[in-house]
Amino acid sequence: MPGGATGLDTVAGHGAAKVAQNLLLLATVYFLMCFYLYAAADERRGRRRARAEAALVLVVGTAITAAAASVPHHELAGSFATTDMTVWQVAFFYAVAGVYLMYALTVAGLWTRRYARLSMRPHSTGLWAAGAGMVGMATACAMRAVIVAARWRGVAVSDSVLLCVALILVCSSLLFVVGITYPGVRTRLSLCRLWLRHRREHARLEPLWLLMTEAAPHVVLKTDSRSRWDQWRARGVHRRHHRRFVECRDGLVEISPYLEPNPRSDAVSPETNVDRVAEQLRAAGYSRRSGVPTNAATPTTPALPGPRSREADVQELLALSDALRSTN
Repeated sequence: MPGGATGLDTVAGHGAAKVAQNLLLLATVYFLMCFYLYAAADERRGRRRARAEAALVLVVGTAITAAAASVPHHELAGSFATTDMTVWQVAFFYAVAGVYLMYALTVAGLWTRRYARLSMRPHSTGLWAAGAGMVGMATACAMRAVIVAARWRGVAVSDSVLLCVALILVCSSLLFVVGITYPGVRTRLSLCRLWLRHRREHARLEPLWLLMTEAAPHVVLKTDSRSRWDQWRARGVHRRHHRRFVECRDGLVEISPYLEPNPRSDAVSPETNVDRVAEQLRAAGYSRRSGVPTNAATPTTPALPGPRSREADVQELLALSDALRSTN
């Protein structure tokens, strides 16, 4: 953040923001590497390896801080492209930080690629992208280390080379971010599609639900709750969708004694059979509301083709509701 960097430089002197930025970056890649250290080994081995890596990053952080403190503040005030690398402390600062970043990103990238081979999509896709991003950032750090060594020896480096390295670093960073966020974004998009689907199905079930609740009002599930959290959750689309499905199904059980047994006929198409069942449901609902007695010994649910699963039941109820809507 430019404003924060300017404020830190004003308080602590020029170059303080750059030192803080690099220290935070070293800590970031260290903790990224620790994630894989603990995931790949048992807790004892992971803790021992993490302590060794912590000692290394502390040595690197102390070294670059000491190098930055040993030069005038204005030496680190510029950017990587404009800083005078002939000052050995400045070259040491950039070289040591860059080499450690290259090491940590390479290790983390290789671990990421290993786990990508063991994962299923979409997690494997995100891991492959994140691993490629980390390898790209490690490559950019290696190129910058070579540039630092060349400029320290007084070799001029063209602006096009510096721009190329900067582009590799930016693109790799973006690829890393995309890879890390891809599985979560894709999962969220799937949940959004499911939310929209349940919302549409909730509306499509309304004709059947109205018929069932008029014929058997007691099938309506109570949503009264003293907890505001439960009241808020009850208004969610998924809860309302499931509640309407259960109420429609229970309503069919209540009015099933008024239906003719086995209304399905193999001589007619499924669409015609659904329309016939819808007409019988309307008549059965009217009979039940009117108090017409039934002689059915056992309830019989409408016989519609298809496997018996919740999703199949939902689709059958939707077909009945659509038929009721079209014949209304």
